[in-house]
Amino acid sequence: MADNRTMAQMLQAPIEGYEDAIVVPPINANNFELKQPLINLVQSNKFTGRQDPHNHLRFFNKVTSTFRHPEVPNTSIKLLLFPFSLDGEARDWLDKEPPRSILTWDDLVSKFINQYFPPSKTTYYRNEIITFYQKPNEAFNEAWERFKGLLRQCPHHGFSELHQLDTFYNSLNSNDQDALDSAAGGNFLDKMPQEGLAIIESKSKVRYSRSRANDPRVSTDALLSNSSSSNNSFEMQQIAASLGG
Repeated sequence: MADNRTMAQMLQAPIEGYEDAIVVPPINANNFELKQPLINLVQSNKFTGRQDPHNHLRFFNKVTSTFRHPEVPNTSIKLLLFPFSLDGEARDWLDKEPPRSILTWDDLVSKFINQYFPPSKTTYYRNEIITFYQKPNEAFNEAWERFKGLLRQCPHHGFSELHQLDTFYNSLNSNDQDALDSAAGGNFLDKMPQEGLAIIESKSKVRYSRSRANDPRVSTDALLSNSSSSNNSFEMQQIAASLGG
């Protein structure tokens, strides 16, 4: 079929290709709108590409869970809101994704994580977990918190709870291993995984309490922490209330 356009018309910029990468399913609910307080809260913790992408998703999921509509799936709300949570390099990444290439929330999470937590990072953190050891002069609770931090930074590490506990136990110095055995009434590894985890958490809290009691900064830090926590809780309650209206 002959193209009857003039050269000037052919040189004009195309009108196609400007659609967003994210495809939000049609929403037919009456009186549905994204309230500004919810958008503001999402934007209060923007991801720029430099932060932990898993922590960003945890925060985003927590925020979006405060908004419910009986006729709108929560995944649709997430698809609508997620672009508001990005800034800088991360926003540029999303804008460069092909039009209509993200059809579901799972698609978006997969692309986001693969962009900012590539397989090489997974390999790195898996190795860090496997080769974990308690540092010289590192307190038991400090080692436990550091180990949990590695697990949290790579939630798809694939290690079973048994593997995690075995790795941590064998990473400890002999004194802390003996303390765990004593708390277990024998060999720590003879306990069920859930029992072993409870023993570790209990021992960690005791050590943490003692170290905090000897820390002169504790009273000030605790006061500031409690104040901040109360403010955040109040802010969430206020936003939830406004969303329900």
